[in-house]
Amino acid sequence: MDIQKIRLDFPILSRKVNGNQLIYFDNAATTQKPRQVTDAITDYYNNHNANVHRAVHTLSMEATEAYEESREKISNFISARNLSEIVFVRGTTEAINLVAYSWGLSNLNKDDEVLLSLMEHHSNIVPWEIIRKHKGFTINYAKIKQDATLDFEDFESKLSKKTKIVCLNHVSNITGTINDVKRLAKVAHENGSIVLVDGAQAVPHMKIDVQELDVDFYAFSGHKMLGPTGIGVLYGKKELLENMPPFQGGGEMIKEVSYNKNKCEVSWSELPGKFEAGTPNICGVIGLGAAIEYLKGIGMEEVYEHEKELTEYTVKHMKECDKIKLYGTNDLSKRCGIIPFGVRDISAHDVALLCDNYGIMIRSGYHCAQPLHEILKLKSSARASFYIYNTREEVDRFIEVLKAFN
Repeated sequence: MDIQKIRLDFPILSRKVNGNQLIYFDNAATTQKPRQVTDAITDYYNNHNANVHRAVHTLSMEATEAYEESREKISNFISARNLSEIVFVRGTTEAINLVAYSWGLSNLNKDDEVLLSLMEHHSNIVPWEIIRKHKGFTINYAKIKQDATLDFEDFESKLSKKTKIVCLNHVSNITGTINDVKRLAKVAHENGSIVLVDGAQAVPHMKIDVQELDVDFYAFSGHKMLGPTGIGVLYGKKELLENMPPFQGGGEMIKEVSYNKNKCEVSWSELPGKFEAGTPNICGVIGLGAAIEYLKGIGMEEVYEHEKELTEYTVKHMKECDKIKLYGTNDLSKRCGIIPFGVRDISAHDVALLCDNYGIMIRSGYHCAQPLHEILKLKSSARASFYIYNTREEVDRFIEVLKAFN
């Protein structure tokens, strides 16, 4: 990877914050956008702006072609079997809610169980807790070890014939821990359970093949992988999606609405239209398609190796700081480029503010994963997270600032 060449594609990286060169280490929250993505969005609005699927005029046909080309790019990117398994949503959160409300409300009953883990993002906890109140099923939570890795034995012990669905993240947004999704899916399927994976922190950083993983649902967001905000993807096995009711009603998702004897008879569109009600985020889809082309041009293996090397380098030098406490497993081969940490006698919030004084953007707080913080006995944590445009020189400056806290 030619990092300096890549950095030229990101205009924001040239700006200064508080008189210092911007260093952006908050990539787990959202990534910056290259010119190729913003140019694709601008081109759509300037030259092809029209609604999709609904007209025969030139602009609509052009917009529809670009929209569906992005669906094909995404399908190929994660190795889905066919295009009908790619559903556009607002992000990972909406994708999980779609499964919870559409599949969950239709298939879960009082005697059933759902298995989650205690390292989940709130978006993979809250929807299930909400519909539990409607349906009365039981939610079990697999334990987390003190090194913030999944307790696989506890996970396996909590699988039962009552467990209808297993929901877990591929990569923790707190510690960067990589879960062995293929192994977990195999065990779940042998138990007769289906599997939903939160891939928000995985798809941007490593090569994903949903067929090889053999998961039933896989959710991810565009804005964490160079794309725009407000666009995401739910992959679902076709046979499951076909048997699920729509999540939202309106235009686009219907095949026919006919009025007869004082009522309307409604039939649904074929997949994936059944789950894409209303005017979609057309520019977001096109922007995500451009982001995927950009990442493919680099190569996901290269992305992963770059982040791995940068994480190892950063952890090594953070350990030189006496006041720094690192959280998560010491086995860096099981982690992505996310480093949670604390500074003795300084709150995570103040650490983030102090870093900001030097133009360094990091995250602080619970990061929408309060249960994991409670398990680790943390009130909060600071978090540095990397992406393709981050450099060793930026890490050196970050370490220099951290050492000044000593």
